Amino acid sequence: MFIKDLSLANFRNYETAEVSFEPGVNLLVGPNGQGKTNLVEAIRYLSTLSSHRVAGYLPLIRNAQPPIAQAIIRALAHHDGRDALLELELNRETQNRARINKASAPRVRDILGYVNTVTFAPEDLDIIKKDPANRRAFIDELLVQVSPRFAGVFTDYERVLKQRNTLLRTARQTGAKGTSLSTLDAWDESLVKFGSEIVAARVALVDRIRPLLTEAYQAIAIANNEPKVLVKSSLLGAAVSEDDDAEGLEYIETSSIDEVAELYRAKLASVRPKELERGITMVGPHRDDLVLLLSTLPAKGYASHGESWSYALALRLASISLLRGETRSGDPILILDDVFAELDAGRRARLAELVAGNEQVLITAAVGEDVPEQLKARVLNVKAGVVSDGE
Repeated sequence: MFIKDLSLANFRNYETAEVSFEPGVNLLVGPNGQGKTNLVEAIRYLSTLSSHRVAGYLPLIRNAQPPIAQAIIRALAHHDGRDALLELELNRETQNRARINKASAPRVRDILGYVNTVTFAPEDLDIIKKDPANRRAFIDELLVQVSPRFAGVFTDYERVLKQRNTLLRTARQTGAKGTSLSTLDAWDESLVKFGSEIVAARVALVDRIRPLLTEAYQAIAIANNEPKVLVKSSLLGAAVSEDDDAEGLEYIETSSIDEVAELYRAKLASVRPKELERGITMVGPHRDDLVLLLSTLPAKGYASHGESWSYALALRLASISLLRGETRSGDPILILDDVFAELDAGRRARLAELVAGNEQVLITAAVGEDVPEQLKARVLNVKAGVVSDGE
């Protein structure tokens, strides 16, 4: 899979942009703040409907006065001899819209699956070092690319979670009564339905990516330490606190939806008094965590800076292998966003060797010399939102 052409209108710093890419390596070079990352962010958005830099999509609409109502991302994607013209409208006041080969899509998420990407950026260190939300985002974005229908499952879960939290807050303020609790029971079943599917799918995906992670880590780090990823679930162990702390959780190994649902119902029943007291849903996939181990120790807090970089890289390289094997689109587009300046010479060389054969690689760099020679096949210069062919 690769992107042939990218067209932007009122996206980030681009009033308009028309950029052609080639299969193989495309290197975007230019000073910081000129729009390199904005180009690859647009391509990534087509594959996940999310940004690796900000929450939500409104910051993607070009900032101007008076406010601009709409940004457009349009791309021509190619796979296995066929082209697909994809278009996203990001609207400030109305619902976003998608078109596939010029036909309106019933739902925006129907565009998912036409383009797959794996992005590695300095922010990926947050997966290793920071809060569970960063690790949930990693596994959930990968899950949606492997199985795009999960975009709908996550949307349904968030809708039910929001409604259930509203009921819990109301019950706390007014005092729980029979009718209120019977309504809560109905929302509990919806929560179990969607939440169990998410938890089971995460466990199954982690099981499949685990051997790929080991192989990738050993290739990039040249080390004997073995990485391992596990799922900690709020359906087991102590109920978590309101600050998204996963310390009291236990590992979950089952990927059976029925078994997860049984655990879910039992846990909801046991924590209901605390939930009514606090007015918030305390268990479910929104409270779970991935535990990233290096040998027998958690990478968070124990891995060195270099080991953390290697672990983050290995997660992305494992994602490439998984998507290559489990989706119809073949190689995902690999985006390396301003990472070579952060890596030592050894990791630069090993990363270049590992990714050079990918069907399409998009690299951003402030200084071309930071990028190994074998990854300079096509150079594009970016300055002040203008893209031109380089040497």
